[in-house]
Amino acid sequence: MGFVLPKTPWLLKKAFSSYIWNVNEDEKTLYITLDDGPTPVITEKTLDILSDFDAKATFFCIGENVKKHPKIFQKVIAEGHSIGNHTYNHLKGWETDNEVYIENTLLAEKEIQEARGQGSEVRGQKEGTRNLKPTTSYQPSLKLFRPPYGRIGPLQGRMLQKQGYDIVMWDVVSYDWEPTISPEVCLDHVIDNAQSGSIVVFHDSVKASEKMLYALPKTLAFYKEKGFGFKAITADTLASTR
Repeated sequence: MGFVLPKTPWLLKKAFSSYIWNVNEDEKTLYITLDDGPTPVITEKTLDILSDFDAKATFFCIGENVKKHPKIFQKVIAEGHSIGNHTYNHLKGWETDNEVYIENTLLAEKEIQEARGQGSEVRGQKEGTRNLKPTTSYQPSLKLFRPPYGRIGPLQGRMLQKQGYDIVMWDVVSYDWEPTISPEVCLDHVIDNAQSGSIVVFHDSVKASEKMLYALPKTLAFYKEKGFGFKAITADTLASTR
Protein backbone atom coordinates (compact mmCIF):
# COMPACT_ATOMS: atom_id res chain seq x y z
CA MET A 1 0.00 0.00 0.00
CA GLY A 2 2.88 2.33 0.66
CA PHE A 3 2.98 5.19 3.14
CA VAL A 4 -0.40 6.23 4.53
CA LEU A 5 -1.56 9.06 6.74
CA PRO A 6 -4.47 8.01 8.95
CA LYS A 7 -4.37 11.46 10.56
CA THR A 8 -5.02 14.42 8.27
CA PRO A 9 -2.06 16.85 8.39
CA TRP A 10 -2.86 20.25 9.87
CA LEU A 11 -1.33 21.95 6.83
CA LEU A 12 -3.90 20.32 4.55
CA LYS A 13 -6.70 21.42 6.87
CA LYS A 14 -5.35 24.96 6.82
CA ALA A 15 -5.06 25.00 3.03
CA PHE A 16 -8.70 23.96 2.69
CA SER A 17 -10.07 25.67 5.76
CA SER A 18 -13.55 26.15 4.28
CA TYR A 19 -14.05 22.38 4.50
CA ILE A 20 -14.94 20.63 7.76
CA TRP A 21 -12.21 18.35 9.09
CA ASN A 22 -13.07 18.07 12.77
CA VAL A 23 -15.45 19.61 15.30
CA ASN A 24 -14.62 22.09 18.06
CA GLU A 25 -15.72 19.96 20.96
CA ASP A 26 -15.20 20.51 24.66
CA GLU A 27 -16.84 17.23 25.61
CA LYS A 28 -15.40 13.81 24.87
CA THR A 29 -17.10 13.13 21.56
CA LEU A 30 -16.27 11.32 18.33
CA TYR A 31 -18.06 11.81 15.03
CA ILE A 32 -18.21 8.44 13.28
CA THR A 33 -18.98 8.59 9.56
CA LEU A 34 -19.78 5.79 7.09
CA ASP A 35 -19.28 6.14 3.34
CA ASP A 36 -20.62 4.35 0.26
CA GLY A 37 -23.90 2.80 1.48
CA PRO A 38 -26.59 1.90 1.89
CA THR A 39 -25.47 -1.68 1.34
CA PRO A 40 -27.68 -4.72 2.06
CA VAL A 41 -26.71 -6.63 5.21
CA ILE A 42 -23.60 -4.51 5.87
CA THR A 43 -25.41 -1.25 6.60
CA GLU A 44 -27.91 -3.13 8.74
CA LYS A 45 -25.10 -4.79 10.70
CA THR A 46 -23.54 -1.35 11.11
CA LEU A 47 -26.80 -0.02 12.55
CA ASP A 48 -26.86 -2.92 15.02
CA ILE A 49 -23.34 -2.09 16.19
CA LEU A 50 -24.12 1.60 16.59
CA SER A 51 -27.28 0.75 18.54
CA ASP A 52 -25.32 -1.49 20.90
CA PHE A 53 -23.25 1.54 21.93
CA ASP A 54 -26.06 4.11 21.79
CA ALA A 55 -24.00 5.81 19.08
CA LYS A 56 -25.19 8.14 16.36
CA ALA A 57 -23.26 8.50 13.12
CA THR A 58 -23.35 10.24 9.75
CA PHE A 59 -23.86 8.16 6.60
CA PHE A 60 -22.54 9.61 3.34
CA CYS A 61 -24.67 7.80 0.80
CA ILE A 62 -24.21 7.09 -2.89
CA GLY A 63 -27.33 8.15 -4.77
CA GLU A 64 -27.44 4.98 -6.87
CA ASN A 65 -27.39 2.87 -3.69
CA VAL A 66 -30.18 4.94 -2.15
CA LYS A 67 -32.27 4.31 -5.26
CA LYS A 68 -31.57 0.56 -5.08
CA HIS A 69 -32.08 0.19 -1.32
CA PRO A 70 -34.53 2.86 -0.09
CA LYS A 71 -35.78 0.77 2.83
CA ILE A 72 -32.30 0.45 4.30
CA PHE A 73 -31.76 4.17 3.76
CA GLN A 74 -35.00 4.95 5.55
CA LYS A 75 -33.95 2.74 8.45
CA VAL A 76 -30.74 4.78 8.84
CA ILE A 77 -32.84 7.93 9.20
CA ALA A 78 -35.36 6.25 11.50
CA GLU A 79 -32.62 5.33 13.95
CA GLY A 80 -31.54 8.95 14.32
CA HIS A 81 -28.46 9.15 12.12
CA SER A 82 -27.51 12.03 9.81
CA ILE A 83 -27.29 11.73 6.04
CA GLY A 84 -24.76 13.18 3.61
CA ASN A 85 -24.33 13.13 -0.17
CA HIS A 86 -21.48 11.09 -1.71
CA THR A 87 -22.33 11.70 -5.41
CA TYR A 88 -24.62 9.48 -7.46
CA ASN A 89 -22.05 6.87 -8.46
CA HIS A 90 -18.82 7.61 -6.58
CA LEU A 91 -17.11 9.99 -8.99
CA LYS A 92 -13.52 11.13 -8.67
CA GLY A 93 -13.67 14.90 -8.73
CA TRP A 94 -10.15 15.32 -10.11
CA GLU A 95 -11.03 13.23 -13.16
CA THR A 96 -14.51 14.63 -13.81
CA ASP A 97 -15.72 17.73 -15.64
CA ASN A 98 -16.99 20.31 -13.17
CA GLU A 99 -20.51 20.51 -14.57
CA VAL A 100 -20.80 16.73 -14.75
CA TYR A 101 -19.64 16.46 -11.14
CA ILE A 102 -22.23 18.96 -9.91
CA GLU A 103 -25.01 17.35 -11.94
CA ASN A 104 -24.06 13.94 -10.55
CA THR A 105 -24.17 15.27 -7.00
CA LEU A 106 -27.55 16.93 -7.55
CA LEU A 107 -28.89 13.67 -9.00
CA ALA A 108 -27.81 11.94 -5.79
CA GLU A 109 -29.54 14.67 -3.79
CA LYS A 110 -32.75 14.03 -5.72
CA GLU A 111 -32.64 10.33 -4.82
CA ILE A 112 -31.88 11.14 -1.18
CA GLN A 113 -34.77 13.59 -0.86
CA GLU A 114 -37.21 11.30 -2.66
CA ALA A 115 -36.28 8.36 -0.44
CA ARG A 116 -36.64 10.57 2.63
CA GLY A 117 -40.11 11.59 1.54
CA GLN A 118 -41.19 8.03 0.82
CA GLY A 119 -39.94 6.97 4.22
CA SER A 120 -41.50 9.75 6.27
CA GLU A 121 -43.58 7.26 8.21
CA VAL A 122 -40.49 5.56 9.62
CA ARG A 123 -39.65 8.69 11.57
CA GLY A 124 -42.63 7.91 13.79
CA GLN A 125 -42.77 5.03 16.23
CA LYS A 126 -42.51 2.35 13.59
CA GLU A 127 -42.21 -1.24 14.78
CA GLY A 128 -38.60 -2.38 14.96
CA THR A 129 -37.12 1.10 15.23
CA ARG A 130 -34.59 1.42 18.04
CA ASN A 131 -33.62 4.38 20.15
CA LEU A 132 -35.69 6.83 18.12
CA LYS A 133 -36.22 9.91 20.25
CA PRO A 134 -38.42 12.95 19.54
CA THR A 135 -35.29 14.88 18.53
CA THR A 136 -33.47 12.78 15.92
CA SER A 137 -30.66 13.80 13.58
CA TYR A 138 -33.11 13.90 10.67
CA GLN A 139 -32.83 17.42 9.24
CA PRO A 140 -34.13 17.78 5.68
CA SER A 141 -32.42 21.14 5.18
CA LEU A 142 -29.01 19.82 6.25
CA LYS A 143 -26.83 19.47 3.14
CA LEU A 144 -23.62 17.58 3.82
CA PHE A 145 -21.27 16.46 1.06
CA ARG A 146 -18.19 14.26 1.12
CA PRO A 147 -16.19 13.84 -2.10
CA PRO A 148 -15.38 10.22 -2.94
CA TYR A 149 -11.69 9.50 -2.34
CA GLY A 150 -11.46 12.99 -0.84
CA ARG A 151 -10.76 14.20 -4.39
CA ILE A 152 -12.53 17.41 -5.28
CA GLY A 153 -11.34 20.33 -7.38
CA PRO A 154 -11.33 23.79 -5.81
CA LEU A 155 -13.95 25.06 -8.28
CA GLN A 156 -16.13 22.00 -7.68
CA GLY A 157 -15.96 22.70 -3.96
CA ARG A 158 -16.96 26.34 -4.41
CA MET A 159 -19.80 25.39 -6.74
CA LEU A 160 -21.21 22.95 -4.21
CA GLN A 161 -20.86 25.44 -1.39
CA LYS A 162 -22.87 27.91 -3.45
CA GLN A 163 -25.52 25.19 -3.67
CA GLY A 164 -25.66 25.24 0.13
CA TYR A 165 -23.50 22.22 0.89
CA ASP A 166 -21.09 21.90 3.79
CA ILE A 167 -18.15 19.82 2.60
CA VAL A 168 -17.19 17.33 5.28
CA MET A 169 -13.77 15.73 5.09
CA TRP A 170 -12.13 13.92 8.05
CA ASP A 171 -9.59 14.07 10.81
CA VAL A 172 -8.89 10.31 10.91
CA VAL A 173 -9.39 7.65 8.25
CA SER A 174 -9.40 3.94 9.08
CA TYR A 175 -8.31 2.61 5.65
CA ASP A 176 -10.84 -0.19 6.09
CA TRP A 177 -11.08 -0.60 2.29
CA GLU A 178 -7.36 -1.25 1.84
CA PRO A 179 -6.66 -4.96 1.12
CA THR A 180 -3.02 -4.88 2.22
CA ILE A 181 -3.67 -4.04 5.88
CA SER A 182 -5.11 -6.22 8.61
CA PRO A 183 -8.28 -5.51 10.61
CA GLU A 184 -6.02 -4.89 13.63
CA VAL A 185 -4.05 -2.20 11.79
CA CYS A 186 -7.30 -0.62 10.67
CA LEU A 187 -8.34 -0.39 14.32
CA ASP A 188 -4.94 1.02 15.31
CA HIS A 189 -5.27 3.76 12.70
CA VAL A 190 -8.29 5.04 14.60
CA ILE A 191 -7.43 4.56 18.27
CA ASP A 192 -3.87 5.86 17.79
CA ASN A 193 -5.11 9.10 16.21
CA ALA A 194 -8.71 10.00 17.07
CA GLN A 195 -9.40 12.47 19.84
CA SER A 196 -12.31 14.57 21.01
CA GLY A 197 -13.94 16.27 18.03
CA SER A 198 -12.40 13.93 15.45
CA ILE A 199 -14.42 13.05 12.37
CA VAL A 200 -13.57 9.41 11.66
CA VAL A 201 -14.15 7.56 8.38
CA PHE A 202 -15.34 3.98 7.99
CA HIS A 203 -17.17 2.43 5.02
CA ASP A 204 -20.38 0.38 4.99
CA SER A 205 -19.41 -1.22 1.67
CA VAL A 206 -18.73 -4.77 0.55
CA LYS A 207 -15.05 -4.01 -0.04
CA ALA A 208 -14.49 -2.65 3.47
CA SER A 209 -16.92 -4.82 5.40
CA GLU A 210 -14.52 -7.32 6.97
CA LYS A 211 -12.26 -4.69 8.47
CA MET A 212 -15.03 -2.23 9.30
CA LEU A 213 -17.13 -4.81 11.12
CA TYR A 214 -14.04 -5.74 13.15
CA ALA A 215 -12.77 -2.23 13.88
CA LEU A 216 -15.98 -0.26 14.41
CA PRO A 217 -17.27 -2.06 17.51
CA LYS A 218 -13.79 -2.16 19.03
CA THR A 219 -13.39 1.56 18.36
CA LEU A 220 -16.70 2.30 20.07
CA ALA A 221 -15.84 0.06 23.03
CA PHE A 222 -12.39 1.62 23.42
CA TYR A 223 -13.66 5.20 23.47
CA LYS A 224 -16.78 4.44 25.49
CA GLU A 225 -14.55 3.06 28.24
CA LYS A 226 -12.72 6.39 28.18
CA GLY A 227 -15.99 8.27 28.67
CA PHE A 228 -16.63 9.31 25.07
CA GLY A 229 -19.98 9.72 23.37
CA PHE A 230 -20.72 9.39 19.66
CA LYS A 231 -22.73 12.02 17.79
CA ALA A 232 -24.04 12.55 14.29
CA ILE A 233 -23.13 15.71 12.41
CA THR A 234 -26.06 18.13 12.68
CA ALA A 235 -26.73 21.82 12.14
CA ASP A 236 -25.62 22.42 15.73
CA THR A 237 -22.39 20.57 14.98
CA LEU A 238 -21.70 22.78 12.01
CA ALA A 239 -22.38 25.92 14.04
CA SER A 240 -19.53 24.98 16.37
CA THR A 241 -17.08 24.81 13.43
CA ARG A 242 -17.76 28.35 12.16
